[in-house]
Amino acid sequence: MARVVLLTGGNVGDVKERLRTAQRLVNARIGAVLRCSHCYGSAPWGFEAEQPFVNQVLVADTDLAPHEVLAEVHRIERELGRNRAAEAVERAATGQRYVSRPIDIDILLYDDEVISTPELTIPHPGIAEREFVLTPLCEVLRQRPHPVLGLTMGELRDNLLGKTK
Repeated sequence: MARVVLLTGGNVGDVKERLRTAQRLVNARIGAVLRCSHCYGSAPWGFEAEQPFVNQVLVADTDLAPHEVLAEVHRIERELGRNRAAEAVERAATGQRYVSRPIDIDILLYDDEVISTPELTIPHPGIAEREFVLTPLCEVLRQRPHPVLGLTMGELRDNLLGKTK
C-alpha cells in the first residue's frame, strides 16, 4: 500500500461539483481517500483566463503503481470532460503553455518515491513554486517533507511567501 497525494482543479463549468465527482472516482478506482483539503480559488497560473481556478488536494492509500495511478487519473479526467487533444490545439493556436480546462488531476507525491520518466515526474516539479498547490497541501500535510528538497510543505510555502520563522 502506498500513499498518493493528488491535486485536483479546474476553471471551466461547475468545478466544485466536478471536484466532488473526482474525489468519489479516486476513492473508487485509485484508493481510499483519507484526507482532502478545502477548495481554494486562485488566479490562472502561467496564462491568462477569465475564470479563476478551484483546487483541492486529496490524500489516498493505493495498491496501484505510480504509472497505474497516472493511467487512472487520465481516465477520470476524460470522463469528467477533459480533452487533451483540444487543449493541444488551443495551446498551439494561442502560443500559451497552459489553457483553461474543466478538470486537471496531478500526482504530487507517491510515498517518498522519486520518479523521472517522460510520462511521469514525482514529486511534481511545480510544488515549491506554486502557492495554489502549497496552500491546500499545507492544510492536510503541512509537516510532510518534500522527498527531494527535504523541507516540509509548510517551510516551502513560507519560503514562497517570504515568511520567516
